[in-house]
Amino acid sequence: MAKQNFEEALARLEEITRQLEDGELSLEASLRIFDEGIKLADFCTKKLDEAQKRVDLLLKKNGELVPTPFTPTEGTGEAE
Repeated sequence: MAKQNFEEALARLEEITRQLEDGELSLEASLRIFDEGIKLADFCTKKLDEAQKRVDLLLKKNGELVPTPFTPTEGTGEAE
C-alpha cells in the first residue's frame, strides 16, 4: 500500500465498500479488494489509536492542555 493519510485511506475504504455492495465484481476481484479493505481498515484503526493517545497526553498534564510529543508505537511504519 502506498503511503497515504487517514482521509485518503478512508475514502478508498468507502469506495471498496460501495463496490462490494454493488455485487458486480467477480469472486476473484471481490477477494482482492476485500483484502485491500482489510489492510486499509487496519491502517485507519492505527491512525485513530495514535490520535486518541495524543489527546490523552494533552489532557493528562495537571488538568491543563499541554502539548506533549507523541511517538507512534513501533511497527506502525508511520511517523508524524
